[in-house]
Amino acid sequence: MADVQDGQYDSSTDSLRVEPIYESFLCPLTKQIMRDPVTLESGATFEREAILKWFKESDSSGRSLVCPITRKELSSTELNPSIALRNTIDEWMHRNQAAKLDVARKSLTSENSEHDTLQALEYVVEICQRSRSSRHVVRKLGLISLISELLKNSSTKVRQKALESLCFIAKDDNDNKDEIAAGDNIRTIVKFLSHGHVQEKEQAASLLYELSQYKPLSEKIGSVPGAILILVGLSSSKIENLLTVDRADKTLVNLESCEKNVRQMAENGRLQPLLRLLLEGSPDTQLSMAAYVGELVLTNDVKVFVAQTAGSALVNIMKSGNREAREAALKALNQISSYDVSAKILIEAGILPPLIADLFTVGSNQLPMRLKEVSATILANVVASGANFQSIPLDHNRQTLVSEEIVHNLLHLISNTGPATECKLLQVLVGLTSSSTTVQSIVDAIKSSGATVSLIQFVEAPQREVRMASIKLLNNISPCMGQELAEAFRGNFSQLSSLIRVIADNNGISEEQAPAAGLVADLPLQDSVLTRRLVEDGAFTTIISKVIMIRQGESRGGRFVNPFLEGLVRIVSRITFILEDDPDIVAVAREYNLTALFSDLLQMNGLDTVQIVSATALGNLSGQSKHLTKILPPPNAGLCFSIFPCLSQKSVATGVCRVHHGICSSRESFCLLEGKVVEKLVACLDHNNEKVVEASLTALSTLLDDGVDIDQGVMVLCDAEGVKPILDVLCENRTEALRQRAVWAVERILRTDEIAYEISGNQNVSTALVEAFRHGDFRTRQIAERALKHVDKLPNFSGIFSKIGAQ
Repeated sequence: MADVQDGQYDSSTDSLRVEPIYESFLCPLTKQIMRDPVTLESGATFEREAILKWFKESDSSGRSLVCPITRKELSSTELNPSIALRNTIDEWMHRNQAAKLDVARKSLTSENSEHDTLQALEYVVEICQRSRSSRHVVRKLGLISLISELLKNSSTKVRQKALESLCFIAKDDNDNKDEIAAGDNIRTIVKFLSHGHVQEKEQAASLLYELSQYKPLSEKIGSVPGAILILVGLSSSKIENLLTVDRADKTLVNLESCEKNVRQMAENGRLQPLLRLLLEGSPDTQLSMAAYVGELVLTNDVKVFVAQTAGSALVNIMKSGNREAREAALKALNQISSYDVSAKILIEAGILPPLIADLFTVGSNQLPMRLKEVSATILANVVASGANFQSIPLDHNRQTLVSEEIVHNLLHLISNTGPATECKLLQVLVGLTSSSTTVQSIVDAIKSSGATVSLIQFVEAPQREVRMASIKLLNNISPCMGQELAEAFRGNFSQLSSLIRVIADNNGISEEQAPAAGLVADLPLQDSVLTRRLVEDGAFTTIISKVIMIRQGESRGGRFVNPFLEGLVRIVSRITFILEDDPDIVAVAREYNLTALFSDLLQMNGLDTVQIVSATALGNLSGQSKHLTKILPPPNAGLCFSIFPCLSQKSVATGVCRVHHGICSSRESFCLLEGKVVEKLVACLDHNNEKVVEASLTALSTLLDDGVDIDQGVMVLCDAEGVKPILDVLCENRTEALRQRAVWAVERILRTDEIAYEISGNQNVSTALVEAFRHGDFRTRQIAERALKHVDKLPNFSGIFSKIGAQ
């Protein structure tokens, strides 16, 4: 028994046992079932399109027109429709179609082999391709639900064919689409997109595309958990086949008809539909989309894209929209501005003037405080971008964010608003003072407004964010306002105590602690009142213990550790700046064994500030050694050789220090020699940072100072192999400050005749001293002159400068 597919013979569906085809139904030329049969004068019948093609080919080749069957020449090309045959064929096809569909339905409802099931599905596909009415018949026979069940079949081939069949059934028939989407079929189809084989994915994507063309199904498709996420992933895939990618993308385009889907797409990184609605939608839609942008969690790249695409539109809404629209725009801009690159794009879009207007406007047109908080947040985000705010005008008067009047208004607003807005506005000032180009303008405005005291009060704020922003701001301005801040803290010691409590917190090392330590460290070092107050409060005990914990690796704080440690060490060094004639402070330095502490910190390579501060502090301590050493009564001549040099391993010497001529120790008299610090300082003379070298050389110079045994000091340097590094510092001439310090030290060293004799032949040293003699300041030239005399480069009767005493 034979059958046909698309009008052609096909024996593959013999098992369906449908009505056989009649030979008269077939066109002799095409061997296909005729749709529009026509008869020639010869009596032969053909498909109209086929015989017309025959005539055309005969004419173009110059052949005479003959009947393809009888081969008799035709006198006319007239075509007579064979209506009776056409009706007969149509009736046969409907009977055949119905019979095949019935057989197919039976095959799909029973436990058939994979082969029979695939045959049945293949015929459904064939029938659906013929006409829309055929697809209607498929639905009426209940085949859609049967085929849908096959989506869960264990055979990959059956599942794939079922998807293909449903795709043809759905084409241009919304009723069929509705039935296909019934139950959990869409969820099943979506599963194929992420777990199916390649062909299953392709067919599933095509089916979803067909279904998505029916607008009422858009929301249903989008409501399937993960559907839009999977489609977004497929649409941007570089590894899926092109048809799947194309169908996924087109499906998403169809799903854009539902706003809920647009929001889901935005959540999953497909922002274009949302932004299109934001830019081109109705006012209500624009408002809805702007509000939703504010709710999204955007990656930095997406923030840049949104700023580029919709930044100007959002700024315009903020300028001229009603309150509801402005609120939506502000929330969106708040989200976008939180990345420095996108924030700079918003600056170019003109966001600053309306932001400032929103913050400063009072009266009936002012924003409610909750929106002023959002405006303040956006401004803080924008300022954190690091743009050049000196060159961005805010109004026709060319005022900028750092103009005195604007800063005054910000300071006034800070003092007259709630904690949340206070915090954001303080962060604005933090951002502006973080730049070396704008910090002075802010400092000047703070001074002229008299706001120092009111800013300091925030260090006692109960809200951590407010307190932290205040501390950061004060830390930023402290290098320029140290004296003013010190006066304010002297007026209210509780605020200084609050800073110490922040520093003392033991919950790791926080973002708040580093600037708090930096702020206290920046207060004038010679301010003995503040230092004594810190002593009274027990601050140094806490701070030193933290220094030791960090040094021993017991504290963790990521990126905040180093700045925190630097601040702590600078605070501890305050003690060494007020040692002069103050027994109580000397006792404190002894109690904390500062010589040992700073000697240890001096070895923290990579932390230049810690090394600079430690070397400076050691120099300050060593400068007091000559006053603190215990001078013994003159010994008996016979006992003079029983006194050992101050070189033992114990912290307290058992003999007389050869430099200070008394009983010295690291802890009690801060002696560098007893503390084994000289070698460590000498090692720092080779440091890349000139400030470390200068501080170390200054500390070593205390061994050559007036009031100590300079000859022995030179010998100590020789023993530590420190003379050559000092000469190298002189010859390198890295900075003027270093040259001045090196010239002073070298002149003291050259007072030792043996060294002077040896160095006299060193042309580099001589040249460096000559350069200092020629180009240094008045004092340096005097010292260089004496040094040159030591090496016989100048006669002793030179007298070029009048003597002003030994330096």
